Amino acid sequence: MMFFRFLIITLLFFPPSLHAETPPSTPTLPTHGISIYGDLKYPETFTHYDYTNPNAPKGGRVRVATAGSFDSFNPFVIKGNPASGAGSLHCALLDQAMDEPFSMYGYLAEKVELAPDRKSVTFTLNQKAKFSDGSPVTADDVIFSFETLIKKGVPLYAQYYKDVSKVEKLGSHQVRFVFSTDRNRELPAILGQLPVFSKAYYTKHDFEAAELTPPVGCGPYKVKDFQAGQRVDYERIPNWWAENIPSQKGQNNFDVTYISYRDQAVQFEAFKGGDHDFRAENIAKNWAHGYKIPAVERGDILLKEISNKVPQGMTMLVFNTRKPLFKDRKVRQALTEAFDFQWVNKNLFFNSYKRSLSYFSNSDMASSGLPEGDELALLEPFKDKLPPEVFTKEYRLPISNGSGQDRRMIAKADQLLKEAGWVIKNGKRVNVKTGQPFEFELLLSDVAYERSALALQRNLKSLGLKMTIRTVTPSQYQQRASRYEYDMMSVIIPETESPGNEQRDFWMSSYADLPDGRNFAGVKDPVVDKLVEILINPPDRKTLQIRAHALDRVLLWGYYGIPEWHSDKTRFAYWNKFGRPDKAPKDGVGFSAWWVDSALEAKLKR
Repeated sequence: MMFFRFLIITLLFFPPSLHAETPPSTPTLPTHGISIYGDLKYPETFTHYDYTNPNAPKGGRVRVATAGSFDSFNPFVIKGNPASGAGSLHCALLDQAMDEPFSMYGYLAEKVELAPDRKSVTFTLNQKAKFSDGSPVTADDVIFSFETLIKKGVPLYAQYYKDVSKVEKLGSHQVRFVFSTDRNRELPAILGQLPVFSKAYYTKHDFEAAELTPPVGCGPYKVKDFQAGQRVDYERIPNWWAENIPSQKGQNNFDVTYISYRDQAVQFEAFKGGDHDFRAENIAKNWAHGYKIPAVERGDILLKEISNKVPQGMTMLVFNTRKPLFKDRKVRQALTEAFDFQWVNKNLFFNSYKRSLSYFSNSDMASSGLPEGDELALLEPFKDKLPPEVFTKEYRLPISNGSGQDRRMIAKADQLLKEAGWVIKNGKRVNVKTGQPFEFELLLSDVAYERSALALQRNLKSLGLKMTIRTVTPSQYQQRASRYEYDMMSVIIPETESPGNEQRDFWMSSYADLPDGRNFAGVKDPVVDKLVEILINPPDRKTLQIRAHALDRVLLWGYYGIPEWHSDKTRFAYWNKFGRPDKAPKDGVGFSAWWVDSALEAKLKR
């Protein structure tokens, strides 16, 4: 649920009461799961996911590192900084399989029924479901959760659920969501992700409070102990009600402690010293040189590098186009031309990364070449409103000679700046009309990102531009991001195998100025708005690809940020105390299905 922290929505009106007791109308066939495109991989008789071990032993404790501090156990509201792992205190209606594009299977709801006209979905709850205080989970809790998230939760929920016109209680364990449209194909699956809270508990406790009172939930864990801002211990709930249902079988096998660190370098040294057990490695220098230690040579720490099939989205230095300095596309293109990725990749990252050339990197949703066929037909009506390059050039980024100051790149950037009205006077780049100097700030959340930023700063200085680098704490970074108080900052635009409703948050004009949002660039383009809406309701996956390619292409030629890099490999290190399933999901890890091997752990202790 941490994904929701920065998302943004349109303000919507909901009637005072969204639910009513009504009998079922159109009868439909209940199923064990739902898929947006195509058939479900797992049949109704399945007993567990392929990437889990149904016989995995339970027990032991695993320590995991996390960045920053925390002051809340509620990841569903804007206030506060939630503790890592807080989402595991709760459960959802359905569970997403990690080896399919977007398929959901029974979790809190044992059956799901999608109406033939696609204008409603009905969930039948598992009558064995209980909250951690022993009380049963009922339809009233589901309705309460839905209405509470819309009114008091992170704004994402209201946006995601805006096409729900009402909620009907069909019985003590059955709920129907009725839609205002049949053109939101994702909505039934999105509702399956609804976290469910105890109505009784939150009648006595303030849902919006950012506090450290461990809440009642229906998930596999409860809070055992914590030190505010430093550490939180979660323990498995004995005889948890969902332990043996197919979507949960073989997962959540150990107790977990999250340890907070404020510095990446300190966190890395702590891992090597045995302070925590697992590390997803995303720093190339560490992977290349940092693990040459006795613990690795002995086999006490194991290193794994696995090719993955996970969409990588876009990591970029985003331009805040709300600021006058970055409203001109030529200015944004000029700064993009000045970034020497080849030098950075060679000298800082040991050539371990690929340049991102799509907002859907490492995915079949990524555009390439020139638009043709159905994609061209989709874009043609907007031809007079789009840059001509969309139709005439394949999107490429400069490939430098690796020197760090390639004269060709600098010359092209200089020309674009001049065309945009920025010239050199007395060694400084100034606006030809106002005399304003070209100065701005790059906001970062970790000192580890400063090395590549310095390479850009050096090239911009040669162009007469002044870029100041400011690194702040993760909480300060989040606060400034939520209020759009930055000129440029480093962001990740995450993507899934089936892009849909979340694209509204990223790109639509109506979300650009709402607080706590993810339209970081402040994009306000009617063509982008139209392409996003078209993307959301494709009849099949092939059409989804075509529409994603079109949106991707238009965004790329908008130069809303300087694309950075991604990897199609998952790198991780762990102390040799774990058992792992024979198969892994698409991310190559599937950590939730690992277990503590008591014999290996005992060997490590010796």
